[in-house]
Amino acid sequence: MSQQEITEETNEKPEPYVAADKSMAEFTPKAIILGVIMTVVFAAANAYLGLKVGMTVSASVPAAVISMGILRGVLDQGTILENNTVQTITSAGTSLAAGVIFTVPALILWGVDPSMIKIFFLSLFGGVLGVLFMIPLRKFLIVDEHENLPYPEGTACGEVLIAGEEGGAKSKYVFTGMGIGAIYKLFSGGMKIWKDAVEWAIPGYKGAAIGFDLYPSLLGVGYIIGPKIAVRMLAGGTLGWLVFMPLIAKVGGGLSQPLFPASQPIAELGYWGIWDNYIRYVGAGGVALGGVVSLIKALPTIVESFKAAMGELTTGLAKDAKKVRTNLDLSIKWVGLGALAVILAIAFVPQVPVGILGAAIVTIFGFFFVTVSSRIVGIVGSSSNPASGMTIATLLATSLIMKAVGWTDKTGMIAALSVGAIVCIAVAVAGDTSQDLKTGFLVGATPKKQQIGELIGILISAIFVGGIVLMLHQAYGIATKQLPAPQANLMSMVVKGVMKGNLPWALVFTGVFSALVIEMFGIGSLPFAVGLYLPIHLSTPIMIGGLIKLALDKKSISKEARKDKNESGVLFASGLVAGDALVGILLSALALKGWHTAIQVGSGWAGSAANIIALGTFAVLAYILWRNSVGATLREEHKDSTNITG
Repeated sequence: MSQQEITEETNEKPEPYVAADKSMAEFTPKAIILGVIMTVVFAAANAYLGLKVGMTVSASVPAAVISMGILRGVLDQGTILENNTVQTITSAGTSLAAGVIFTVPALILWGVDPSMIKIFFLSLFGGVLGVLFMIPLRKFLIVDEHENLPYPEGTACGEVLIAGEEGGAKSKYVFTGMGIGAIYKLFSGGMKIWKDAVEWAIPGYKGAAIGFDLYPSLLGVGYIIGPKIAVRMLAGGTLGWLVFMPLIAKVGGGLSQPLFPASQPIAELGYWGIWDNYIRYVGAGGVALGGVVSLIKALPTIVESFKAAMGELTTGLAKDAKKVRTNLDLSIKWVGLGALAVILAIAFVPQVPVGILGAAIVTIFGFFFVTVSSRIVGIVGSSSNPASGMTIATLLATSLIMKAVGWTDKTGMIAALSVGAIVCIAVAVAGDTSQDLKTGFLVGATPKKQQIGELIGILISAIFVGGIVLMLHQAYGIATKQLPAPQANLMSMVVKGVMKGNLPWALVFTGVFSALVIEMFGIGSLPFAVGLYLPIHLSTPIMIGGLIKLALDKKSISKEARKDKNESGVLFASGLVAGDALVGILLSALALKGWHTAIQVGSGWAGSAANIIALGTFAVLAYILWRNSVGATLREEHKDSTNITG
């Protein structure tokens, strides 16, 4: 009899690292407090990063490593289950921030000044539904489907936690990255000792330009996402800035009248004006196509997962779960009552202006897409979760329903976007919750305590994320070069396009078919479309980070050594992202107080060499990242070979 047949016959599951009958410190005050602190830190970092480049990073592994470094390294008393509690709380709050910045800033684009209390309720309701809707699916998706759904981020985090029982030494990579990223950001973006962005118009090629936003976070993101996605983003930026924009400048340069949607003739716009008035719409069309295609590709999985989940709800929940620690969920009675209370609050809380109709739409699309998200991330990981496609589908359906009932004014647009925001947040949180519960399943955590930890992370992040978004907007401005907010822009265009019918559809469809061409080559178009939407200045430093990751992948080292150094590189890169973002938040707070100019030294001393000096300092930063991934591996490999020959 094969091992698979033995497993199926005995219904055996992998033994958790901490046995179910073993008592160990888990949901302790110090773990909760550390998780709350790190929730604020990483939620702020993800909010800043998402508004900057339209993507976010997972906080699970960095949070687990930092927790091991503090609880085991500094306090010398943390357990693996306490470390898991910290990363659970932290990652929940971080995923909520991602859902918020993809949608809520669209209200600001419409001239609405959303209060912190409004953002709080949207965030809280979406986050809580994401957790509660996922809980009934845990046993089926996480336990019963263990062999079929690997949940890559959750499994990786579990491996890090288990390895961390030997010590928290790897936390030094996160803290070192945070320190270096923070210092670099302070010197460039804060004190202005050297420039934090450079660009050049291309002579003889009007409308074209190339530039670099020299931010540690972008370098870190490039390493984390890898060369394949990075080069697709750069390809989109290249098409926009070196093909479409010069073409628009050439063909439209002789027009004496403005060409919609611009209010000035093309000849007077310059390359930033062409990008703002035309390329953003092209990019929006591409992002919409990429999101919808990713959703269509996932349809077989969607149908299968929804059917399976419904079967589990109708049969599995009627059975009493074994009363063992590792199989204890929050009571299904309280889960149901909690979800009902949230839905009623969505219908009647005045700060969430969706009414009974909107609450019904949230319930239907929220539960369906939470099920979809929880299943899909088990296969492709949270980073490939087509959350934007699900949100676009929700916004399209909601806008059409609102329009059909005559709710087409600004109030209707706000209601449609509010529905989309709640669903988007629920989808993002559900995917993250699934990964966290997978980690808990592997290390032997108590699901009930993890689920409470998720709700704590949701609450803390919901309290702070509104203030962070509003502070960043007041300091830099949403939908500016500093904070393009690409996803929120797209959601805004979808709702307005359906309600008002006033989009420049020719530009939108140019982006749609550009992305479709990429899909025809068998390449996922969403990263390409994001690169087309964003300024090329963001794609270029991301590509540099991707090239460093490529250098590691190409080295002839053992698979285990490569895996180990890639993990170190990811941790260091995550630190760069966090350090950059945190100083960015600090600088925005200083800008609001009018104190930011007091710390600025200025880069005027560099004269004509300012661009070269800025690129040089960024090259040093890239070299440090290289040393923490590729270089360290080569040194170890050389040392081993020397010892052998000696």
